[in-house]
Amino acid sequence: MHALVTGGNRGIGRAIAKGLLAQGQSVTIACRDSQTGDPTAAELGCAALSMDLADPASIDAAMGGIAPVDILVNNAGVLWEDGLWDDPGHFDTSFAVMVRAPYLLMRHVLPGMGARGHGRIVNVSSQWGSFGQGLGGGGAYAPAKAALNALTVRAAQQAPDGVKINAMCPGWVHTRMGGAAAPRTPEQGADTALWLATLPEDGPTGGFFRDRKPVPW
Repeated sequence: MHALVTGGNRGIGRAIAKGLLAQGQSVTIACRDSQTGDPTAAELGCAALSMDLADPASIDAAMGGIAPVDILVNNAGVLWEDGLWDDPGHFDTSFAVMVRAPYLLMRHVLPGMGARGHGRIVNVSSQWGSFGQGLGGGGAYAPAKAALNALTVRAAQQAPDGVKINAMCPGWVHTRMGGAAAPRTPEQGADTALWLATLPEDGPTGGFFRDRKPVPW
């Protein structure tokens, strides 16, 4: 199995890539900056792919040269602490990276997954994108994650046989985005993503999970 993990050069994405490698999967990490991606890939023992998720042309170019993807983890995200109305550019980038890019990547990999009769897609979301938990977070982060959750449901409804698409919340994780006060390690944050990435054939699809349990949308 070959896995593609976006934002795999640090934090939760790196922990997901490391966990998949430990399970014997072939892994490619995608990140915007090859100067950080290539050393991380060398350290982990996987491949690296330069991809600017805010640029559809960059996504198309990168995906044109990658091996068939059996596991896609849409992990990359952006977060600004400004208000929703402060910077339209931050709004646009939030939706580009956390909604449009996962859509485009799924569009790239789903035909091959369908042809092989197997695929797993994990969208790394957040409780801040949950209407059931009131939304939250800075700027456009919550609306973008809520949209990613909606995309997960609709994509799962239209996925080929054998393909499972789920979203997950890693919790508050000690990363560059989460900050030093966060109580969870990247490995703890990655656990549910690793579970969803390797679900058996009778596993769930179209769900939203934290700590391997369903959480409110």
